[in-house]
Amino acid sequence: MEYRQLVRFWEVDFLRGMAIVLMVLFHLFFDLNYFGVQQIEVASGFWFYLARFTASLFLLLVGVSLTLSHSRARLLGQIDRFRYRLMKRGLWIFSLAMGVTLVTYLFMGRGFIVFGVLHLISVSLLLAYPFLRLHGVNFLLGLLFILIGLFFQSLSVDFPWLLWLGLAPMDFRSVDYFPLLPWFGVILIGVAFGDLFYRGYSRRIPVPDIAGSSLVNGFAFLGRNSLAIYLAHQPVLIGLMYLGGVLLPWH
Repeated sequence: MEYRQLVRFWEVDFLRGMAIVLMVLFHLFFDLNYFGVQQIEVASGFWFYLARFTASLFLLLVGVSLTLSHSRARLLGQIDRFRYRLMKRGLWIFSLAMGVTLVTYLFMGRGFIVFGVLHLISVSLLLAYPFLRLHGVNFLLGLLFILIGLFFQSLSVDFPWLLWLGLAPMDFRSVDYFPLLPWFGVILIGVAFGDLFYRGYSRRIPVPDIAGSSLVNGFAFLGRNSLAIYLAHQPVLIGLMYLGGVLLPWH
């Protein structure tokens, strides 16, 4: 039996698709502000909280999906294969993350992405396996990691070597910064939710059967292709702004 023969839960793909749409929307307005087309406050207020909500939703779903993949592997008797796939996936995403670091360094300089959301997800996948057996304890651990991460945000250090953990110098700036603390805590809470609502790869909550609607299918398609969309959306947005005359060639 192969992985693809087990049903997917449409609501997980749908919510991930919603998160991707919100991310693209936020980055559109971020780009308009960054390139000086329109002054928009993205570091506070509505757009800031929209970005945090979107990131939190997406990372919660990373945790839920980890639980689903683990349960699926157990049902199929493929735990060893699951560990291999998890490590392979984490290393692949980490290589993409380092590519994003290189590209943003070359094109942006200061503010380039050192440890962004892809770095976080890749490292989290490599760290997650022992936590998958802790069930509801992950909710408490997740809250603890979030609180530690929030405390770290009140501190500053004189070196950059712990940026990945959440300790940053006072003058550190990055357009995409998601350190392990507090954000790994969000993923662990997602793992706890996945175990609560989908234990044994079975839906434990009543969900309307609307998986066949075009709206759901559209968002679910985006959710299933979230990594590709994440990698492509910024070049596409910037290219469209150039083609539309919103950005001039010397920007």
